[in-house]
Amino acid sequence: MEKVPSQMTVVAISKPGGPEVLLPEARPVPAPGPDEILIKVKAAGVNRPDVAQRSGSYPPPPGASDLPGLEVAGEVVALGAGSNRHKLGDKVMSLVAGGGYAQYCIAQDAQAMAVPASLSMLEAGATPETLMTVWHNVFERGGLQAGETILIHGGSSGIGTMAVQLSKAFGAKVIVTVGSKDKADACLRLGADHAINYKTEDFVAACKSLTSGGPNVILDMVGGDYVERNYETAAADGRIVQIATLGGAKFTANIARLMVKRLHHTGSTLRPHSNADKAAMVAAIEAKVMPLLREGRIKPLMDSTFPLERAADAHRRMETSAHIGKIVLEL
Repeated sequence: MEKVPSQMTVVAISKPGGPEVLLPEARPVPAPGPDEILIKVKAAGVNRPDVAQRSGSYPPPPGASDLPGLEVAGEVVALGAGSNRHKLGDKVMSLVAGGGYAQYCIAQDAQAMAVPASLSMLEAGATPETLMTVWHNVFERGGLQAGETILIHGGSSGIGTMAVQLSKAFGAKVIVTVGSKDKADACLRLGADHAINYKTEDFVAACKSLTSGGPNVILDMVGGDYVERNYETAAADGRIVQIATLGGAKFTANIARLMVKRLHHTGSTLRPHSNADKAAMVAAIEAKVMPLLREGRIKPLMDSTFPLERAADAHRRMETSAHIGKIVLEL
C-alpha cells in the first residue's frame, strides 16, 4: 500500500451559482472515524443533486462534507475503528453523503460494496447512487412485481437507464418517456418495451393504448403538472413514486381520482436516510441485484467522462439534458 498523503485536490463549491463556481482547491485528507473507510477515488458519479447543491438549493445534511459528490469507486486505503467488511487494497464502490469530488473520500463501511469484475472502475463510480435509488424506490417503495407494468419518466437519465434494466431483469413490462429519438432508441436497446417521446406524444393517451388499465408503478422525477397526469394514467391500486421535482415541487391534483383508483403516492430522497437504512438497502442489493451485475446482465449506461478538474464541464453537460446515461469524473 502506498502512503496516504496529508493533502489532496478537491473540487469545491466556491459560492452558490452556475458550473463556473466549481473550483479545484487543496484540502487535508480526512481520517476515517468509527465504522468508516477512506477510499482513494478513481471515479466519482455526477448526479442531479450535485447540480442542486451547487446552485444553493440542496444543502448537505448535518455532519456531511460540504463537497459535492454522492457516489465514488476506488481503493480502500485506511480503515476506521470497527470497520471489518472491507480490507486495505479492496476495490469498492459506495454511496456517500458528500465529498465525492476529491482524490480521497470517506465512506461508511456498511455502505461500500465490492466492485464486481464485470465493471470497470469508471462504471463502478456510476453505479451506487442510481442502483440504490432505483432499488429503494421501484422495488421497496413501489413494490414492482414480475408481470406488472412500470412507467419510467426520464428513461434515458442515469436513474432511468438503471430502472429500465432492473425492471426488465425482475420480469416487468417497461414503458419510458424520453425527449428524442436517440434517447428512445437507447432505452429500447436496454430492454424497454415502449418509448414515448413526450415532446410529440401525450404519455397519458399513449399509456392507455399500450396497457389494459395503465401502469402499476410510475417512477417520476418531474413532479409539477406530471402529478395530475400520473394519477390519470396509473392503474387501479397503482403506486407513484416521486424521486425529484424537475418540473416543480408544487402541484394541483384531483385527490378524488387518487381515492377512486386507490393510488399510493410516495417518494424519497436517499441523502437524509439514516446510515442504518442505507446499510439495509446495500444488504438487499448485495443479495438480489449483485448477482445480475456480476453476470454482466446489468451495468450502468455511460454517457461521458471528465477529469476531476473539469467538473464544471460535467455539470454543463448534465444541465443540457442531452446526456444518455451517466456522467462520471475520472481521477
